[in-house]
Amino acid sequence: MESSSAKKENNLKTFTIASFLNDFGSDIISPIWPLFVTSFTGANMAVLGLIDGLGEAIVSISQAASGYFSDKTRKRKVFVWLGYIFGAASRVGYALANAWQCLVPFRVLDRAGKMRGAPRDAIIADFSNDGDRGSNFGVLRAFDNLGAVCGILFSIAMLDVLGYRSLFLLAAIPSLIGAALIFANVKEPKTKDKFEYKEISLKDFDGNFKLFLALSAVFAFGSFSYSFLLVFANKFGFAVAAVPVLYLLFTLVASVFSIPFGRLSDKIKSRKKILMISYVCWLFSCSLFVISQSWISIVLAFIFYGLYKGAADTVQTAFVAELSPKDRRASGLGGFKMVVGLWALPASFVAGILWDSIGTTAPFYFSIVLTVISITALFFVKEKKLSRIG
Repeated sequence: MESSSAKKENNLKTFTIASFLNDFGSDIISPIWPLFVTSFTGANMAVLGLIDGLGEAIVSISQAASGYFSDKTRKRKVFVWLGYIFGAASRVGYALANAWQCLVPFRVLDRAGKMRGAPRDAIIADFSNDGDRGSNFGVLRAFDNLGAVCGILFSIAMLDVLGYRSLFLLAAIPSLIGAALIFANVKEPKTKDKFEYKEISLKDFDGNFKLFLALSAVFAFGSFSYSFLLVFANKFGFAVAAVPVLYLLFTLVASVFSIPFGRLSDKIKSRKKILMISYVCWLFSCSLFVISQSWISIVLAFIFYGLYKGAADTVQTAFVAELSPKDRRASGLGGFKMVVGLWALPASFVAGILWDSIGTTAPFYFSIVLTVISITALFFVKEKKLSRIG
């Protein structure tokens, strides 16, 4: 009979390999997605914004729903392998699409596949303990990033050789393998505990949390999809084959700086200051796109975008968790992700309308204004006192 330690090691190994494979397949597509939508299917920027915004809204809803139902049914693995299959199926759909309208249902399917996130993290948390939980999640994140980088490099190398359709079909294969690995190898911890559901209301959270939720919604309304950055670079003069390199650049920057930003927030005992830095980096990125005069300014804009992602993705979840009451922490995180995700839909759609009707820099001016408002409001958020780490 397999020991508890061996089962834990097997589960972690399976999740990390599956995560690497899925991100490899996903990031074959991500750097060329905006150019595919606008050039290959003939969509304008408003349509691209609508599709991307809809996708982000679906992510927030699917993760909240899967987390709820996995707790309610005490089943988690099914959401993970099914999520990978959704992702694979969507890429086949992209390859067969001959108009942008055909992309919408497959984009919904693709982003609904993100339902795997919360249940997968819950399984890892279940088989981990206080001494190795952070390390286990760190290993998973490292394999996520490694898969993304490999996928981007594959996309750069093979786009001109294979073209969009063949590349999308190939991108489905790694996720299918990952789904099979999860289905066959992951053993869920068995529990007889029943989860007791209680009514959750916004009244359970203080004004401080509500202020941060509101300013995050404002910021989310201005922080449109990365697709606009890639299309802008292409319009500026970067060749189609060079655009994925820019995607690789900001992904690498985010990966390299995420751990230092996290450690810095521990050292200075402040998540808010790091989050402020992330907002300022986004502000610099938008400003560089507005004043861009050379390819160097575009490259710098992508570097600042990577710094923004590295800082925000690292500390934002911890900040929300610390602002939430301890007995409402999961609900606070879920509500935050829901609000930010739902605002992503109008954010990218409005950015697309501004791009088409006014000009390519209009979305960036709009975002600059909302970012300044968000930074100002963030000054008034009081963060919880943190104990010194290490």
